[in-house]
Amino acid sequence: MAEQVFLPPALWAGKQFDGQWQAGSSQQDVIEPATGKVLGSIAMADPAQIARSAAAAAKAQRDWANAPYETRAQVLRRAAQLADEHAAEIIDWLVRESGSTRLKAGFENKVSTKALHEAVALPSRSVGEILPSASGRLNLARRRPLGVVGVISPFNFPLYLAMRAVAPALALGNAVVLKPDPRTAVCGGLVIARLFELAGLPAGVLHVLPGDGAAGAALTSDPNIAMIQFTGSTAAGRKVGEAAGRHLKKVSLELGGKNALIVLDDADIDLAIANTAWGVYLHQGQICMATGRVLVQRGIYAQFLEKLIAKAQSLTVGDPALADVALGPLINAQQRDHAARVVAEAAAAGATLETGGTYQDLFFEPTVLSGVDKTNPAFREEIFAPVAVVVPFDSDEDAAALANDTEYGLSMAIVSSNVGRALKLGEQLHTGILHINDQTVNDEVVNPFGGVGASGNGSSIGGPANIEEFTQWQWLTIKGEAPAYPL
Repeated sequence: MAEQVFLPPALWAGKQFDGQWQAGSSQQDVIEPATGKVLGSIAMADPAQIARSAAAAAKAQRDWANAPYETRAQVLRRAAQLADEHAAEIIDWLVRESGSTRLKAGFENKVSTKALHEAVALPSRSVGEILPSASGRLNLARRRPLGVVGVISPFNFPLYLAMRAVAPALALGNAVVLKPDPRTAVCGGLVIARLFELAGLPAGVLHVLPGDGAAGAALTSDPNIAMIQFTGSTAAGRKVGEAAGRHLKKVSLELGGKNALIVLDDADIDLAIANTAWGVYLHQGQICMATGRVLVQRGIYAQFLEKLIAKAQSLTVGDPALADVALGPLINAQQRDHAARVVAEAAAAGATLETGGTYQDLFFEPTVLSGVDKTNPAFREEIFAPVAVVVPFDSDEDAAALANDTEYGLSMAIVSSNVGRALKLGEQLHTGILHINDQTVNDEVVNPFGGVGASGNGSSIGGPANIEEFTQWQWLTIKGEAPAYPL
């Protein structure tokens, strides 16, 4: 790893961030998944630290919310500048710690910086509206910060999926306690702490505390935490939602998906293959929006399958820190073993393993499964690995039925040369995100992002949804003098 100027080890080794770099009660190694090498250590927060940070954040939030809007905007603006200036080091961390390819890491850093730039505009946005009322009374509805927002972020897009919540929450006057996944605590947590520290964010407004499930549970129950923004698995999200609801906290759940890419028989097959490969194999398939099912109309199914197999076999796999490869490692052995189990069960249930299905260490070969029907485990389970599950269909109605035959509803896509046909089909799909002539892994910082069903609780984050998500309405009325009520 190149010399670390932005985040030198002496600054963060064995520490967490509560406005200052502090040693924690326990430590955990930072592991490079491609090699197993120890890159350093982080401090792990326990519930007691969560409680201390939540209380400190609640105290610091009041002054931050009352700061001039330009003061808040300037901190976000400076953080974006710093992310640009130190892009090479941040990208290096994404490659080494999360197993990202250089292409994916560069994109993630770029979109995270864009999220900061977009957040710069939030402090100066209108905070409410004037409502109609009786003469002599001013009737207002205004948006107010929630207080302290607890953010629990995942390992797969660790920097962006934390930043897309942290940046708008701070911009709108909240304090934040961020609990990044311990597997990517540097690139998904300490990088953010350092950016805002150098950008001049007042101490105590942002806390970055890597921790395990107990730390996450403490966030959901702490009385100083007003909201939980969680991105992760559906299984964990159900627990977070239940706990947040029990403590009457606002909660945003961005969960898993078994997303369908529908390829109609009028599609350009080569373009469809390019979209499929990106949606299935980007970041080894470890993306909630990954194309979990490729539904292909029967008339082009054989030709499509042949080309997809060739495409999968052409993709290079290796250590992204050493070579320009298409796929890097999976995050850990648990995820690798889950993928291997689903592939084996799929084959036992009648699917054909066309290519791949094997692995060395954490490097899983690009895989294609054909002959998958809706009773097959690979049709239903989120695999989170580079596995293309190819399913034939006959009519557009069959495609809609297959796509909707899942508890998930995050992202779907349709590839067709007939946009009108694709739109008509799209109207039948139960999904939070729909792309016509694109693949399922598609996100920008200006759009509301959210799923339905087991993919989320119907909330959205990003773009116009951020003000709604990270503030709450307050009704305010003003009269010249108090009325003389008759009782």
